[in-house]
Amino acid sequence: MESVSLAQDIAELWGEFLADGKVGVEDDFFVLGGNSLTGIKIIERVAQDYGVQLSVRDFYLAQTPARVAELIEQGRAAA
Repeated sequence: MESVSLAQDIAELWGEFLADGKVGVEDDFFVLGGNSLTGIKIIERVAQDYGVQLSVRDFYLAQTPARVAELIEQGRAAA
């Protein structure tokens, strides 16, 4: 299942910026200490690594790597 591995990849990406690298696919961005600057950095990396531009609003509403992975898959499907 691609979405599971993609969610794990996103969790690892978040781990580069949050929680000493320990991020699970259902962990909440804000509970992990995420803020607007971190969010922008992650959104930029998603665009660079996956070719999908997420809006800040969508990213914040998603809140977990699993849901961000779903947004990436939707963005890829629409492209």
